[in-house]
Amino acid sequence: MLGCVIHGQGDLRVDALPAPVPGPGGALVAVRYGGVCGSDLHYWRHGGVGDFRLREPMVLGHEVVGTVVGYGSPDTPGPPAGTAVAVHPATPCGVCPECRDGRRNVCRDTRYLGSAARFPHVQGGFAGLVVVPVDQLRPLPAGLSLRRAALAEPLSVALHAVRRAGDVTGRHVLVTGAGPIGCLVVAAAKAAGAARVTVSDLLPAALEYASAVGADAVVRAGDPDDSRWPTEVDTAIEASGVAAGLGTCLRLVRRGGVVVQLGMLPPGQSPFAGNLVVSREIELRGSFRFDAEFDRALGLLAAEPSFDRLVSAVVPVRDAESAFVLAGDRSRSCKVLLDFAS
Repeated sequence: MLGCVIHGQGDLRVDALPAPVPGPGGALVAVRYGGVCGSDLHYWRHGGVGDFRLREPMVLGHEVVGTVVGYGSPDTPGPPAGTAVAVHPATPCGVCPECRDGRRNVCRDTRYLGSAARFPHVQGGFAGLVVVPVDQLRPLPAGLSLRRAALAEPLSVALHAVRRAGDVTGRHVLVTGAGPIGCLVVAAAKAAGAARVTVSDLLPAALEYASAVGADAVVRAGDPDDSRWPTEVDTAIEASGVAAGLGTCLRLVRRGGVVVQLGMLPPGQSPFAGNLVVSREIELRGSFRFDAEFDRALGLLAAEPSFDRLVSAVVPVRDAESAFVLAGDRSRSCKVLLDFAS
Protein backbone atom coordinates (compact mmCIF):
# COMPACT_ATOMS: atom_id res chain seq x y z
CA MET A 1 0.00 0.00 0.00
CA LEU A 2 1.03 3.63 -0.40
CA GLY A 3 1.73 5.91 2.52
CA CYS A 4 2.64 9.57 2.85
CA VAL A 5 5.82 9.65 4.96
CA ILE A 6 7.82 12.62 6.21
CA HIS A 7 11.52 11.76 6.48
CA GLY A 8 12.77 15.18 7.54
CA GLN A 9 12.36 18.87 6.85
CA GLY A 10 11.32 19.24 3.20
CA ASP A 11 11.58 15.49 2.61
CA LEU A 12 8.07 14.19 1.91
CA ARG A 13 7.80 10.82 0.16
CA VAL A 14 5.06 8.48 -1.04
CA ASP A 15 6.45 5.15 0.12
CA ALA A 16 5.33 1.57 -0.39
CA LEU A 17 4.45 0.31 3.09
CA PRO A 18 3.57 -3.14 4.40
CA ALA A 19 -0.12 -3.66 5.11
CA PRO A 20 -0.76 -3.60 8.87
CA VAL A 21 -2.41 -6.47 10.73
CA PRO A 22 -4.75 -5.64 13.61
CA GLY A 23 -4.25 -7.25 16.99
CA PRO A 24 -6.84 -7.79 19.73
CA GLY A 25 -9.06 -4.73 20.08
CA GLY A 26 -7.77 -3.30 16.82
CA ALA A 27 -9.72 -2.37 13.71
CA LEU A 28 -8.39 -2.35 10.14
CA VAL A 29 -9.68 0.60 8.12
CA ALA A 30 -9.31 1.24 4.39
CA VAL A 31 -8.64 4.97 4.26
CA ARG A 32 -10.47 6.90 1.55
CA TYR A 33 -9.67 10.54 2.34
CA GLY A 34 -7.14 12.30 4.50
CA GLY A 35 -7.21 16.04 5.12
CA VAL A 36 -3.90 17.91 4.95
CA CYS A 37 -3.67 19.82 8.23
CA GLY A 38 -1.55 22.80 9.18
CA SER A 39 0.49 20.53 11.45
CA ASP A 40 1.24 18.23 8.48
CA LEU A 41 2.49 21.28 6.60
CA HIS A 42 4.68 22.28 9.56
CA TYR A 43 6.31 18.84 9.66
CA TRP A 44 6.98 19.13 5.93
CA ARG A 45 8.25 22.70 5.92
CA HIS A 46 10.00 22.92 9.30
CA GLY A 47 10.55 19.37 10.52
CA GLY A 48 8.29 19.89 13.50
CA VAL A 49 5.24 21.53 15.03
CA GLY A 50 5.81 23.95 17.87
CA ASP A 51 8.09 22.11 20.29
CA PHE A 52 7.43 18.68 18.70
CA ARG A 53 10.39 17.82 16.43
CA LEU A 54 10.83 14.92 14.01
CA ARG A 55 13.33 12.32 15.17
CA GLU A 56 12.45 9.49 12.77
CA PRO A 57 10.39 8.97 9.56
CA MET A 58 6.68 9.26 10.29
CA VAL A 59 3.48 8.58 8.39
CA LEU A 60 1.60 11.86 8.48
CA GLY A 61 -2.11 12.47 8.86
CA HIS A 62 -4.78 12.50 11.52
CA GLU A 63 -7.87 13.68 9.58
CA VAL A 64 -8.90 10.36 8.06
CA VAL A 65 -12.09 8.62 7.01
CA GLY A 66 -12.73 5.31 5.27
CA THR A 67 -14.45 1.96 5.62
CA VAL A 68 -14.05 -0.89 8.08
CA VAL A 69 -12.20 -3.92 6.66
CA GLY A 70 -12.09 -6.16 9.72
CA TYR A 71 -10.83 -6.70 13.26
CA GLY A 72 -7.99 -8.41 15.06
CA SER A 73 -10.37 -10.92 16.59
CA PRO A 74 -13.81 -12.01 15.35
CA ASP A 75 -15.54 -11.19 18.65
CA THR A 76 -14.40 -7.54 18.67
CA PRO A 77 -17.48 -5.32 19.11
CA GLY A 78 -17.52 -2.73 16.34
CA PRO A 79 -19.23 -1.60 13.15
CA PRO A 80 -19.51 -4.38 10.57
CA ALA A 81 -17.11 -4.61 7.66
CA GLY A 82 -17.97 -2.12 4.94
CA THR A 83 -19.25 0.54 7.37
CA ALA A 84 -18.19 4.10 6.51
CA VAL A 85 -16.38 5.59 9.50
CA ALA A 86 -14.44 8.60 10.69
CA VAL A 87 -11.42 7.92 12.90
CA HIS A 88 -11.01 9.79 16.18
CA PRO A 89 -7.23 10.32 16.19
CA ALA A 90 -6.58 10.41 19.95
CA THR A 91 -5.95 7.56 22.39
CA PRO A 92 -5.76 9.11 25.88
CA CYS A 93 -4.20 7.06 28.66
CA GLY A 94 -7.32 7.25 30.84
CA VAL A 95 -5.39 7.22 34.15
CA CYS A 96 -3.47 10.51 34.39
CA PRO A 97 -4.81 13.42 36.47
CA GLU A 98 -6.07 15.20 33.36
CA CYS A 99 -7.99 12.19 32.10
CA ARG A 100 -9.49 11.60 35.53
CA ASP A 101 -10.52 15.27 35.60
CA GLY A 102 -12.40 14.94 32.30
CA ARG A 103 -9.78 16.79 30.22
CA ARG A 104 -8.61 13.94 28.05
CA ASN A 105 -7.59 16.31 25.25
CA VAL A 106 -4.60 17.40 27.37
CA CYS A 107 -3.71 13.90 28.55
CA ARG A 108 -0.02 13.83 29.43
CA ASP A 109 0.47 10.39 27.87
CA THR A 110 -1.88 10.44 24.89
CA ARG A 111 -1.19 8.88 21.52
CA TYR A 112 -2.30 10.98 18.56
CA LEU A 113 -2.14 9.87 14.94
CA GLY A 114 0.74 11.40 13.00
CA SER A 115 2.36 13.16 15.96
CA ALA A 116 6.02 13.56 16.94
CA ALA A 117 5.08 14.61 20.48
CA ARG A 118 6.46 11.33 21.79
CA PHE A 119 9.20 8.93 20.72
CA PRO A 120 8.88 6.57 19.01
CA HIS A 121 6.47 8.78 17.07
CA VAL A 122 2.83 7.80 16.62
CA GLN A 123 2.46 6.86 12.95
CA GLY A 124 -0.41 8.61 11.19
CA GLY A 125 -3.32 7.76 8.95
CA PHE A 126 -2.09 8.82 5.50
CA ALA A 127 -1.88 5.24 4.23
CA GLY A 128 -4.09 2.89 2.28
CA LEU A 129 -4.79 0.81 5.39
CA VAL A 130 -4.50 1.78 9.06
CA VAL A 131 -5.04 -0.04 12.34
CA VAL A 132 -6.70 1.87 15.16
CA PRO A 133 -8.34 0.91 18.46
CA VAL A 134 -11.94 -0.06 17.80
CA ASP A 135 -13.28 2.59 20.15
CA GLN A 136 -11.84 5.28 17.89
CA LEU A 137 -14.25 4.37 15.08
CA ARG A 138 -17.27 6.57 14.52
CA PRO A 139 -19.88 5.35 12.00
CA LEU A 140 -21.04 8.21 9.80
CA PRO A 141 -24.56 9.56 10.31
CA ALA A 142 -27.05 8.84 7.53
CA GLY A 143 -26.49 11.06 4.52
CA LEU A 144 -22.96 12.17 5.44
CA SER A 145 -20.47 11.49 2.65
CA LEU A 146 -16.91 10.42 3.34
CA ARG A 147 -15.68 13.53 1.54
CA ARG A 148 -17.48 15.93 3.88
CA ALA A 149 -16.80 13.72 6.90
CA ALA A 150 -13.08 14.32 6.35
CA LEU A 151 -13.68 17.71 8.01
CA ALA A 152 -14.73 16.10 11.30
CA GLU A 153 -11.34 16.38 13.02
CA PRO A 154 -10.69 20.08 12.28
CA LEU A 155 -14.33 20.93 13.03
CA SER A 156 -13.89 19.22 16.40
CA VAL A 157 -10.89 21.47 17.08
CA ALA A 158 -13.07 24.49 16.28
CA LEU A 159 -15.94 23.27 18.46
CA HIS A 160 -13.58 22.80 21.39
CA ALA A 161 -12.19 26.33 20.97
CA VAL A 162 -15.70 27.79 21.03
CA ARG A 163 -16.48 25.69 24.10
CA ARG A 164 -13.37 27.07 25.79
CA ALA A 165 -14.69 30.58 25.09
CA GLY A 166 -17.77 29.95 27.22
CA ASP A 167 -21.32 30.93 26.33
CA VAL A 168 -21.26 32.93 23.08
CA THR A 169 -25.04 33.11 22.69
CA GLY A 170 -25.96 36.55 21.39
CA ARG A 171 -22.31 37.64 21.47
CA HIS A 172 -20.04 39.29 18.91
CA VAL A 173 -17.10 36.96 18.21
CA LEU A 174 -13.88 37.95 16.46
CA VAL A 175 -11.84 35.23 14.71
CA THR A 176 -8.30 36.11 13.61
CA GLY A 177 -7.14 33.85 10.80
CA ALA A 178 -9.35 32.43 8.05
CA GLY A 179 -7.51 29.22 7.31
CA PRO A 180 -9.46 25.95 7.45
CA ILE A 181 -9.57 26.00 11.26
CA GLY A 182 -10.56 29.66 11.43
CA CYS A 183 -13.36 29.11 8.92
CA LEU A 184 -14.62 26.15 10.94
CA VAL A 185 -14.52 28.29 14.09
CA VAL A 186 -16.92 30.64 12.29
CA ALA A 187 -19.33 27.76 11.69
CA ALA A 188 -18.89 26.49 15.26
CA ALA A 189 -19.54 29.92 16.76
CA LYS A 190 -22.68 30.41 14.69
CA ALA A 191 -23.89 26.94 15.69
CA ALA A 192 -23.32 27.92 19.33
CA GLY A 193 -25.58 30.94 18.97
CA ALA A 194 -23.17 33.81 18.28
CA ALA A 195 -25.09 36.84 17.03
CA ARG A 196 -22.24 38.17 14.90
CA VAL A 197 -18.89 36.79 13.77
CA THR A 198 -16.17 39.00 12.31
CA VAL A 199 -13.13 37.38 10.68
CA SER A 200 -9.77 38.92 9.80
CA ASP A 201 -7.08 37.61 7.46
CA LEU A 202 -4.45 38.98 5.10
CA LEU A 203 -5.77 37.08 2.07
CA PRO A 204 -9.00 37.96 0.22
CA ALA A 205 -9.42 34.33 -0.92
CA ALA A 206 -9.35 33.10 2.67
CA LEU A 207 -11.97 35.66 3.66
CA GLU A 208 -14.22 34.41 0.87
CA TYR A 209 -14.17 30.94 2.43
CA ALA A 210 -15.05 32.46 5.81
CA SER A 211 -18.02 34.23 4.27
CA ALA A 212 -19.17 30.98 2.66
CA VAL A 213 -19.60 29.34 6.08
CA GLY A 214 -21.41 32.21 7.76
CA ALA A 215 -19.07 35.09 8.68
CA ASP A 216 -21.10 38.28 9.08
CA ALA A 217 -18.15 40.56 8.33
CA VAL A 218 -14.65 40.03 6.95
CA VAL A 219 -11.71 42.40 7.39
CA ARG A 220 -8.28 42.65 5.79
CA ALA A 221 -5.79 42.12 8.62
CA GLY A 222 -3.19 44.33 6.95
CA ASP A 223 -5.51 47.33 6.67
CA PRO A 224 -6.03 49.07 10.03
CA ASP A 225 -8.20 51.70 8.32
CA ASP A 226 -10.76 49.19 7.05
CA SER A 227 -14.13 50.50 8.27
CA ARG A 228 -15.35 46.96 8.90
CA TRP A 229 -13.11 46.55 11.95
CA PRO A 230 -15.29 46.32 15.08
CA THR A 231 -14.60 48.80 17.85
CA GLU A 232 -15.14 46.08 20.44
CA VAL A 233 -16.11 42.39 20.60
CA ASP A 234 -17.30 40.16 23.42
CA THR A 235 -15.08 37.18 22.62
CA ALA A 236 -12.04 36.65 20.39
CA ILE A 237 -10.56 33.40 19.08
CA GLU A 238 -7.04 33.55 17.67
CA ALA A 239 -6.72 30.97 14.89
CA SER A 240 -3.80 32.28 12.83
CA GLY A 241 -0.95 31.11 15.05
CA VAL A 242 0.93 34.42 14.87
CA ALA A 243 1.58 36.88 17.68
CA ALA A 244 0.05 39.75 15.71
CA GLY A 245 -3.28 37.93 15.68
CA LEU A 246 -3.18 37.55 19.45
CA GLY A 247 -2.40 41.25 19.75
CA THR A 248 -5.47 42.09 17.67
CA CYS A 249 -7.65 39.90 19.88
CA LEU A 250 -6.38 41.54 23.08
CA ARG A 251 -6.90 45.05 21.70
CA LEU A 252 -10.44 44.50 20.49
CA VAL A 253 -12.01 42.27 23.13
CA ARG A 254 -14.09 44.14 25.72
CA ARG A 255 -13.01 44.60 29.32
CA GLY A 256 -13.55 41.35 31.16
CA GLY A 257 -13.87 39.51 27.84
CA VAL A 258 -12.40 36.17 26.82
CA VAL A 259 -9.59 35.52 24.32
CA VAL A 260 -8.93 31.94 23.23
CA GLN A 261 -5.52 31.10 21.75
CA LEU A 262 -6.17 28.28 19.30
CA GLY A 263 -3.48 28.72 16.65
CA MET A 264 -0.17 27.05 17.54
CA LEU A 265 2.37 29.84 18.00
CA PRO A 266 6.01 29.42 16.91
CA PRO A 267 8.29 27.56 19.35
CA GLY A 268 9.85 29.57 22.13
CA GLN A 269 8.63 32.88 23.52
CA SER A 270 6.02 35.01 21.76
CA PRO A 271 5.45 38.67 22.65
CA PHE A 272 1.95 39.74 23.59
CA ALA A 273 0.26 42.72 25.22
CA GLY A 274 0.27 41.34 28.75
CA ASN A 275 -0.60 44.70 30.30
CA LEU A 276 -3.99 44.58 28.58
CA VAL A 277 -4.66 41.22 30.20
CA VAL A 278 -4.08 42.89 33.56
CA SER A 279 -5.67 46.31 33.14
CA ARG A 280 -8.78 45.01 31.39
CA GLU A 281 -9.04 41.73 33.31
CA ILE A 282 -9.10 39.80 30.04
CA GLU A 283 -9.29 36.03 30.38
CA LEU A 284 -6.70 34.42 28.10
CA ARG A 285 -7.38 30.71 27.59
CA GLY A 286 -5.62 28.04 25.57
CA SER A 287 -7.40 25.50 23.40
CA PHE A 288 -5.78 22.23 22.38
CA ARG A 289 -7.32 19.53 20.21
CA PHE A 290 -10.68 18.13 21.44
CA ASP A 291 -12.39 15.10 22.94
CA ALA A 292 -16.14 14.40 22.81
CA GLU A 293 -16.65 17.22 20.30
CA PHE A 294 -15.85 14.72 17.54
CA ASP A 295 -19.31 13.17 17.73
CA ARG A 296 -21.03 16.55 17.61
CA ALA A 297 -18.89 17.52 14.62
CA LEU A 298 -20.20 14.56 12.64
CA GLY A 299 -23.78 15.59 13.42
CA LEU A 300 -23.18 19.17 12.29
CA LEU A 301 -21.51 18.01 9.08
CA ALA A 302 -24.45 15.73 8.30
CA ALA A 303 -26.90 18.60 8.76
CA GLU A 304 -25.12 21.36 6.86
CA PRO A 305 -24.05 20.94 3.20
CA SER A 306 -22.33 24.34 3.13
CA PHE A 307 -19.25 22.69 4.65
CA ASP A 308 -18.57 21.20 1.21
CA ARG A 309 -17.40 24.64 0.09
CA LEU A 310 -14.33 24.38 2.29
CA VAL A 311 -12.97 21.34 0.40
CA SER A 312 -11.09 23.10 -2.36
CA ALA A 313 -9.27 20.13 -3.91
CA VAL A 314 -9.02 16.33 -3.80
CA VAL A 315 -5.61 14.99 -4.92
CA PRO A 316 -4.50 11.36 -5.46
CA VAL A 317 -2.03 10.22 -2.84
CA ARG A 318 0.59 9.57 -5.54
CA ASP A 319 0.70 13.35 -5.99
CA ALA A 320 1.00 14.07 -2.26
CA GLU A 321 3.72 16.68 -2.59
CA SER A 322 1.64 18.72 -5.04
CA ALA A 323 -1.26 18.45 -2.59
CA PHE A 324 0.97 19.84 0.17
CA VAL A 325 2.13 22.68 -2.07
CA LEU A 326 -1.49 23.53 -2.83
CA ALA A 327 -2.57 23.25 0.81
CA GLY A 328 0.27 25.58 1.78
CA ASP A 329 -0.91 28.25 -0.66
CA ARG A 330 -3.92 29.81 1.02
CA SER A 331 -4.46 32.11 -1.94
CA ARG A 332 -5.52 29.00 -3.90
CA SER A 333 -6.98 26.60 -1.36
CA CYS A 334 -8.76 26.00 1.92
CA LYS A 335 -8.93 22.29 2.82
CA VAL A 336 -7.08 19.87 0.54
CA LEU A 337 -7.83 16.14 0.75
CA LEU A 338 -5.62 13.23 -0.25
CA ASP A 339 -7.53 10.45 -2.03
CA PHE A 340 -6.40 6.90 -1.26
CA ALA A 341 -8.95 5.17 -3.49
CA SER A 342 -6.29 4.05 -5.96
